[in-house]
Amino acid sequence: MRLQLQPAALWSSTVATALDDWLATRAQPRICLATGTTPDPVYRRLSPALVSDATIFLLDEFGGLPAGHPGRCESMLREGLLHRARVPASRFVYPDVDAADLDAECQRYQQLIDDGGLDLVVLGLGPNGHVGLNEPGSAADTVTRVVQLEDTTRVAAAQYGIVEAPTWGVTVGLRTLLSAREVWMLVTGRGKRPILERALQGPIDPDCPASLLRVHPNIQCWVDDEALRSSFDGSGRPRSASSGGGQA
Repeated sequence: MRLQLQPAALWSSTVATALDDWLATRAQPRICLATGTTPDPVYRRLSPALVSDATIFLLDEFGGLPAGHPGRCESMLREGLLHRARVPASRFVYPDVDAADLDAECQRYQQLIDDGGLDLVVLGLGPNGHVGLNEPGSAADTVTRVVQLEDTTRVAAAQYGIVEAPTWGVTVGLRTLLSAREVWMLVTGRGKRPILERALQGPIDPDCPASLLRVHPNIQCWVDDEALRSSFDGSGRPRSASSGGGQA
């Protein structure tokens, strides 16, 4: 895992520039995007022209919220990126959590991803180690499916204006994330320090789903200097004053 450490004040602009550069070298890329407070400032800095050429898959979605609710992941991504980038409706793909047959809908969504694969997945890191809505205990061979949410995830959902926290959702599975050609994990803030250290240095174990990403051959972890302890560089060695990339 390549560790990209940046000062908190520059983190979102640096990641956005790197993602713009990535998009500029790919023709019609297929990307899977997380939503939330960590990636949102990155998305708001992206070049609309570069994003408009991509096919975008939604990483996950809360269940039980009415269509158009601002707390839906679909709504957050439209507001923070897609409206500005004018991504055509045909190239924004997401699971229908209102479908009558959710198992069939998950299979449909998984097939759409599998048909061309994913060039890039952009993830956040949940306080309990989840990526997407793959909660602790999720196996490495999981695919798109309905999941029950842990209490920590439900509490975190309140920051998105959700009064009655959802109890379930739909998420792209870990097998699909690990099959992507490239993965970026975005982590910011002091509150993520303990789980980030566990994800980078703890056992590779389903109890911390993010740790399973360490087996991916092409993954970068973009971290700000508030999320990473000053004495820890992700490899167990003291970190120098440099804010450049490293290995984890």
